[in-house]
Amino acid sequence: MLKQILSKLPRKLPKSDTIDAAGSDSGSSAKLGNGFPCTISGSSLSSKLSVVKRVSSAVFPASMAAGAEAVEPHLSFKDVSNQQKQNLFVSKLNLCCEVIDLNDTVKQDVKRETLIELVDFVSSGSAKFTEPATSAMCKMCAANLFRVFPPKYRSNSTGGETEDDEPMFDPAWSHLQLVYDLLLRFSSSNSLDAKMAKKYIDHSFILRLLDLFDSEDPRERDCLKTILHRIYGKFMVHRPFIRKAVSNIIYRFVFETERHNGIAELLEIFGSVISGFAMPLKEEHKIFLWRALIPLHKPKSVGIYHQQLTYCVVQFIDKDQKLASNVIKGLLKYWPVTNSQKELMFLGELEEILEMINMFEFQKIMIPLFRRIACCLNSSHYQVAERAHLLWNNESVLNLITQNRQVILPLVIPALERNTLNHWNQAVLNLTLNVKKIFNEIDEELVLACQCDLEEECLRLKAAAEKRRLTWELLETAAGLSAPAPATAAAGNFLVPVKPATCSVAC
Repeated sequence: MLKQILSKLPRKLPKSDTIDAAGSDSGSSAKLGNGFPCTISGSSLSSKLSVVKRVSSAVFPASMAAGAEAVEPHLSFKDVSNQQKQNLFVSKLNLCCEVIDLNDTVKQDVKRETLIELVDFVSSGSAKFTEPATSAMCKMCAANLFRVFPPKYRSNSTGGETEDDEPMFDPAWSHLQLVYDLLLRFSSSNSLDAKMAKKYIDHSFILRLLDLFDSEDPRERDCLKTILHRIYGKFMVHRPFIRKAVSNIIYRFVFETERHNGIAELLEIFGSVISGFAMPLKEEHKIFLWRALIPLHKPKSVGIYHQQLTYCVVQFIDKDQKLASNVIKGLLKYWPVTNSQKELMFLGELEEILEMINMFEFQKIMIPLFRRIACCLNSSHYQVAERAHLLWNNESVLNLITQNRQVILPLVIPALERNTLNHWNQAVLNLTLNVKKIFNEIDEELVLACQCDLEEECLRLKAAAEKRRLTWELLETAAGLSAPAPATAAAGNFLVPVKPATCSVAC
């Protein structure tokens, strides 16, 4: 009887269901349906409605709600309560998504003031990058930054900016700078959850950000450089994709267009990235060196980014000295033949590599290397010849040469002797005498032996030249003694036999 009476009384909501429903911040409408019975009766109605209200406010944050929760974007952050500042932050971001024509100065001023307010709000540390704020931030940056650049009209064919070109500045930079400042602070913020933000800063966002590196405005490229570095550091899941995307940009630049304005900035980012590679190096990283960095020595515009390229190459060799010989082989493959300025750059990079190389790797490439250096010693461009001679002033290079002098001196001494006899520049002649003096101090007997071999080689070459001269004289004499064909030859005979002349000159 007691059980029947108790069964008719209304049951309370289980405590565990209430706590689970109210405390969930990532639930869905399905969870709400499972958490409550379909029929609601009597005194439990008000309590269950309050639970539903708390659950809905947790599942759908106030900043995502529409209508009553929206905040007028033209209000100042000082005019709203602390609870509404986050909603106002999102409203102002959405307001700035509109791209305004440069001629509309009134709207431009309003947008600029709004962007300044956003920068100040983020700088103060009051901004919380929740999912709605992250979504609004990425949407605003995409609307203002991602654009197609006009065709390049410069007449030079070297690609990108050259050292003589004046930089071109974007007329909308006053607004773009504020957007870039917001994006930089956003990507650097400690309150940004990378796991949540990767849904918005995705592969598509990164690719379009990389496209902006082709901007002709150096200020924009400098901002992009810092932002991409922050994204690379924060979003570990995107690192392989970023490396692959940058490789594709380099491939297109080297093998197709040879036109890109941001190669130097991209290499500057990768200089710090390479220094953070773990040892032993992954095969992927070595492939980036061989297929991307080494071919970057090929384009004519290498002077624009050569400093950053050299730093990246040196960082790789610092990680693994076994790469040094392959790098030098790549330099020799792309060595410039007619461009003296590139040759000077290559000699400078070569000296940095030789300072780091070990003996085993050096011995692999010393013969082709010093054949090329010998050609540089004899260069008619005095700056190239001087730079090649100055390699002997480097103690590390001199030590390598000294320990392998039996192989290197026979390759270099002929070039020095040719300079002594033929070079036109007095400064180069003085440097040649200094290098010969260094060789005499290292191994005088070897120098004398090389000079004797050189004299014998000169005599042999002179004899061969004299023999060729006599042979040509013999052929010219034989051709001169050959009589022309008689005019009375038959009309049908196209080939008239000519009696060979006797030659009295002995070969």
